[in-house]
Amino acid sequence: MSIILDKVNYVYSEETAYQIQALKDVSLEIGDGQFIGVIGHTGSGKSTLIQHLNGLIKATSGSIYFHGQDIYDDDFDLRELRNRVGLVFQYPEHQLFETTIFDDVCFGPKNQGLSKEEAGLRAFEALRNVGLPEELYYQSPFDLSGGQKRRVAIAGVLAMKPEVLILDEPTAGLDPAGRDEILDLVARMHRERGITVILVSHSMEDVAKYVERIIVMNQGQVMFDDAPKEVFRHYKELEAIGLAAPQVTYLMHELKERGLNVDTDATTVAEARASLMQALTGIDSGRMDIHR
Repeated sequence: MSIILDKVNYVYSEETAYQIQALKDVSLEIGDGQFIGVIGHTGSGKSTLIQHLNGLIKATSGSIYFHGQDIYDDDFDLRELRNRVGLVFQYPEHQLFETTIFDDVCFGPKNQGLSKEEAGLRAFEALRNVGLPEELYYQSPFDLSGGQKRRVAIAGVLAMKPEVLILDEPTAGLDPAGRDEILDLVARMHRERGITVILVSHSMEDVAKYVERIIVMNQGQVMFDDAPKEVFRHYKELEAIGLAAPQVTYLMHELKERGLNVDTDATTVAEARASLMQALTGIDSGRMDIHR
């Protein structure tokens, strides 16, 4: 098990008039190689949660273990943790600061103690992996489009060869094509490199399509933690906390109520299409039997 959280609590502005408890007794196990979605309304604690996973925020109480070692032990190397658990922030501008894209992606590997040549090789590999055209490598990262900036931010983390990749709303503000490109890229890296991916997203369609497990945060606590189909069966409870199921879930329930024998557990367009085709084929076969 790569990361374990044991009764983690976090309080902002503790012992002041502005005290807010952002996490309440959160216990989770994050296995090696999983693709996990974290969802929740604004203020639910999801961004606070992920910033605990690489030690950016220290829990007010509770323990966090990385490969069996408590990250709050005095002899634990937090710098090494941040090398192995990479976090891509929601706004790529918060990560980009060098004069060129290439220098920006080299920064992490150089900080790891690699030589200039080794860092350069890591940067080239990471930039190729995220599909950024080579003619852009020596331009300023601030001249790029939103989608390109996100690719550079992801490349900067990938160049450090993390075991865990955390992405906080990586598709915010992108058009549908740009969103699919980024998430397809992440899914390919997960598949080919076997890294653990934790995706924070407001898009139920995205988490339904890509992840194998969903953690639902509500008022600083874990409300659900299960496979997408199991979580979205609770769409009424999700609605009550300001979330929703994927649009196809509502469509399938409506079709079922109208008498069509479809799978109401379908959470992706592909699953809904297959179920609908099967249901319609069954209707056609029934009509043929009647005519006979």
